Amino acid sequence: MSEKVFLRRWASRIRTGDREAYTNYVSRTGVGDYGATRGNLGFQMLLRDMDNGTTEVTTLSWWISIDAIQAFAGADYDRARYYPEDDRYLLEKPESVEHSLVVIDGLGL
Repeated sequence: MSEKVFLRRWASRIRTGDREAYTNYVSRTGVGDYGATRGNLGFQMLLRDMDNGTTEVTTLSWWISIDAIQAFAGADYDRARYYPEDDRYLLEKPESVEHSLVVIDGLGL
């Protein structure tokens, strides 16, 4: 990789019965914000059903720089970014997210 790429990872849980509604909600909110932020290389939302009636939600987004992440998340870019209706779906709201430097890229980002 010749250019730096940063991964932003956030995770929480929802009720399994809310999967479709939550996915639609994120499509109307976060997807547009990711795509509209200069320096965003792409994003994914992952769902993993747990045995207790909950589903783990993970979002991954790739960025060209920390400055680009700050344009999306604000100056305190390690802080999770939430939307007004998140309380309706999320069973927990972690305060922070993880950032990693991508050092081997097999996805072609």
